[in-house]
Amino acid sequence: MKERNIALCIVFCIITCGIYGIYWMIVLNDELLDALGEDGTSGGMVFLFSLITCGIYGLYWIYQMGKRVDRLNERYGRHTDNSGLLYLLVSIIGLQIVIYAIIQNELNNYHRDSNFQYYQ
Repeated sequence: MKERNIALCIVFCIITCGIYGIYWMIVLNDELLDALGEDGTSGGMVFLFSLITCGIYGLYWIYQMGKRVDRLNERYGRHTDNSGLLYLLVSIIGLQIVIYAIIQNELNNYHRDSNFQYYQ
C-alpha cells in the first residue's frame, strides 16, 4: 500500500476520461481490504460486477466501502459515522470521484498512522 496524492488522482481521472478512475476504484478496494485484514471481493471483480449490473453493484460497493472505512477509523479510535449511507447518497448524485477521494484520504491517514506506530 502506498500513499497517493488525491489531487493528482482526480486530475488523472479527468485527463483519461475516467479510465484512471476504474484503476483507482480497483486499488482502493484492494488496499482497504488489506488495511483491515479482511477477505472480500477483489477490485477486478467489483469492476466486472459493476459493469455487468450497469452500476447497481457499484452502489452496493460504495455502501460497503463506507462501512469498511468506519471499521478502519474505529480501529484507530477516530470518530465514526454511518459513512456507508453518506457515500451512497453522494454516489447516487454522480459524485463518485468525491467518494474515492475521501476513501483515499482515509487510507493515507491509515498509512501515516501505521508508519508512525511502527517507528515508535
